[in-house]
Amino acid sequence: MKKKDISLGQFVAQKRESLNLSQEELAHKSSLTLEEVQAIEQGLELFLASTIRQKLAKGLKVDNKEIKQYEAKADFTLAKNTTMDSIREMILLNSQNPNFEIKCPLCGEKLITRIAKLYDLEDNLILRPKARCSKCPFQLVD
Repeated sequence: MKKKDISLGQFVAQKRESLNLSQEELAHKSSLTLEEVQAIEQGLELFLASTIRQKLAKGLKVDNKEIKQYEAKADFTLAKNTTMDSIREMILLNSQNPNFEIKCPLCGEKLITRIAKLYDLEDNLILRPKARCSKCPFQLVD
């Protein structure tokens, strides 16, 4: 099958089966948990952290670049600077509200937010809002 015809999960499952490995065996060979392997094969993970990709590549006996080509591609042009600024503002204004939730501008899933407390050279506190998507690779960047 061509790359565009199958998903990351399908690729991993097919490769694992071609090596006659169970999910448990792949998890062991890759130094991953069974839950991580299952999430990837079920399509719950569309892109992988580089360490996960490297471990999986080792277990599947492929180059990590081969796995990367099956990962979803995110279009960050959708997240304009004005959107980023409004997300920063919302995080700062609602940081004390436990029910506060912001949706990802790319996929609509919940953003995981926090406020980093930094200090400048004169020991002045700087509050820097941070956010990342729980589903796609969106990150609020400085």
